[in-house]
Amino acid sequence: MPLRLEELTREDGEFLVRLARRAVERYLAEFVRVEPPPETPPKLAERSGVFVTIEKIVRDAAGVPRRVLRGCIGFPEPVMPLAEATIEAAIAAATEDPRFEPLAPGELKSVVFEVSVLSPPQPVEYSKPEELLEKVKVGKHGVIVEKGLLRGLLLPQVPVEYEWGVEEYLENACIKAGLPPDAWRTAKLKVYTFEARVFAEVYPEGEVVERLLLPE
Repeated sequence: MPLRLEELTREDGEFLVRLARRAVERYLAEFVRVEPPPETPPKLAERSGVFVTIEKIVRDAAGVPRRVLRGCIGFPEPVMPLAEATIEAAIAAATEDPRFEPLAPGELKSVVFEVSVLSPPQPVEYSKPEELLEKVKVGKHGVIVEKGLLRGLLLPQVPVEYEWGVEEYLENACIKAGLPPDAWRTAKLKVYTFEARVFAEVYPEGEVVERLLLPE
C-alpha cells in the first residue's frame, strides 16, 4: 500500500531532507550508498514516489541571493520504500542529471536540498483539450504528459515558482517531454496529475520547512 501524503509530519520531512544530504555527502566522499538508519520512522518504509531537487545559492550583481537548479531526479511511481527511494534519488540528482556536471564535494556547503514526496499519478479523463485547463490546478497538481515513448514531468512547485498559468504549465510539460509546446492542444496525450508534500532546507545545512504551494 503506498504511503498517504497526509500521514507525513514536518519531522518526517526534515528526516528525509537530512537523509538526502547525508546520502550525497557520503557518496561523494567515499562512493558509498548509505542505508536508511535504524531510527527511520516506520512509515518511511512504505512505498512512495519521491523527487530530490538540489539548488545552488548564487548572488546576483547586487549581492542578492537566489537559487539555481543544480540537479533534480526522482521516481514518479511508488516503486520502493520512501527512505530508500530518497537516498537513490538524492545520489542520482547529485551525480546523474544529464543537464549538469556531477556535484563536487566542495559545492555541498552552497546548495540546498529539497524532497518532494508524491501521491501516485492519476490519469486525467478528458474528451477535449480545453478541459485540461479546468482539470489541472496550478499549486495543487504536478503533471505528467505522455505520447508514445515521450514523457515529461513537472513538479507542482514549478509553475508556482515561474508564475505560470495552466496553459503555460501544459506547454512546458510538453517541452519537457520533447514535444511541441502546443502538443496538448493538437494531439491526444495521456495526462496524469499527482500531488506532493515538499520539504526543503532554508539555507545550506540549515532549518527544514514544508513549502506550502497554495495560500492557506
